[in-house]
Amino acid sequence: MSVRLYVGNLPRELSREELEALFNQEVGEVGTTKLITDRKTGKCRGFGFVTVESEEIADQVIEKLNGYTFKDNPLKIEKANDKPKSESKEKEEAVAEKTTSSNRSNNRKNNKNNGRRTQANSTPAEYSSMDMEAVQPDPRWADALAQLKERLLAQSSNA
Repeated sequence: MSVRLYVGNLPRELSREELEALFNQEVGEVGTTKLITDRKTGKCRGFGFVTVESEEIADQVIEKLNGYTFKDNPLKIEKANDKPKSESKEKEEAVAEKTTSSNRSNNRKNNKNNGRRTQANSTPAEYSSMDMEAVQPDPRWADALAQLKERLLAQSSNA
């Protein structure tokens, strides 16, 4: 059974190949290496994961490389743990799934109308239970919105 190891405190200027070479040099053949990078910059976010073949090899890697100084950074290596979902997260995901499936159902109904809105579905369901103050424009933009409405009204009456 393979074991996944968390490798932390990695330097920002590091490639996956360098991380793999470090482990191959110090430990021997490792399974896979994954370096977590920033989406915008493409630089290392300071941690990654290495997969080794067994618990014994994982323990040897931790013993040998935990605290090892690599490019002026002492590495932190430990077994990666997959955290079990908490009950509240499970509830949140269930609510999100229910909302998503409800939205899909509403989208199918709207698509059947070919873009025409009927009186029954002209107000989204989530607004029907809200008081009307909640759908009023933001007061910071109310003046600009009123001016825009006046301009549109003037344009439509001129045409």
